This record gives sequence, C-alpha cells and structure tokens, in this order.
Amino acid sequence: MNEFIIAIGLLFFIEGIVCALFPFKIKKMSKLIETIQINNLRLIGIIFATIGIIIIWYIKN
Repeated sequence: MNEFIIAIGLLFFIEGIVCALFPFKIKKMSKLIETIQINNLRLIGIIFATIGIIIIWYIKN
C-alpha cells in the first residue's frame, strides 16, 4: 500500500512539473485531445495502462 501512495505522489509531482514548465503546450494538447475520437482515446488509454502494468511486472520480478 505504501508503494501505491508513493506512485500516486510521483504522478502528481510529474503532472505538476509538466504543467508548471509547459502551460502553453498543455493548453494546446487539451484542444488536440478534444478532436480525437472517443474510441481512439480509449485505445490509447488501454495501451498506456498495459505498458504500465508490464513495466511494474518487470520491475517486481
């Protein structure tokens, strides 16, 4: 459980740094995301979730 909380904290840290350093690009990316079809966004989310699980599994073993 401790590792999960650390991972959430790291996620917030990375997101915060990206928003602080590149606010214009974040706004531009948000507009781009609005134009992508929902099924494509869902597929991208599944792909990234799968990559994340593979990385965690690889590190744990």
